[in-house]
Amino acid sequence: MTKNIMIVGVGGQGSLLASKLLGHLLLSEGYDVKVSEVHGMSQRGGSVVTYVRFGEKVYSPIIDKGEADFIVSFEKLEAARYVEYLRPDGRIVVNTQEIDPMPVIIGAAQYPENLIEKMEALGIKVDAMDCLSLAEEAGSSKAVNIVLMGRLSKYFDIPVEKWQKAIEECVPAKFVELNHKAFALGRGEE
Repeated sequence: MTKNIMIVGVGGQGSLLASKLLGHLLLSEGYDVKVSEVHGMSQRGGSVVTYVRFGEKVYSPIIDKGEADFIVSFEKLEAARYVEYLRPDGRIVVNTQEIDPMPVIIGAAQYPENLIEKMEALGIKVDAMDCLSLAEEAGSSKAVNIVLMGRLSKYFDIPVEKWQKAIEECVPAKFVELNHKAFALGRGEE
């Protein structure tokens, strides 16, 4: 059976590295993996979506509405924006950080309040955590992506050592230690 993961965020947050890491890990586990191109504005500030699909045989990289087993969101508003893609028994893993989109920045709109509570009120399983603080604790605010991967790993039956090996193979050597720490913090193990 094919599993579907959407990684959603804002350009410049590291969603590409997260999808590369996930794809690399799943390939090493023997799955057929399709990772989509990025959809949206990949420049800093624009909405970015990546699809990661894996299983015995995957024919398309695209995830349709109601098919995502997981949505990994780098920001609360992005989680809410893509909630219709989640399957009824799916889960959202979300960083509680708020990044103002352009309409909020220019004063044409307000950032919606209580997004996590609103999603939970719809019966959606939400695993929300302050990934930015954990990334900073690990040594860099840019490690939010790896904190999120650490949190996501708790829902997979893949040994932690294999996730750590994927980090070592996907991240420049000088950042491996920092990313291992970010991953552990995301899992709640530091």
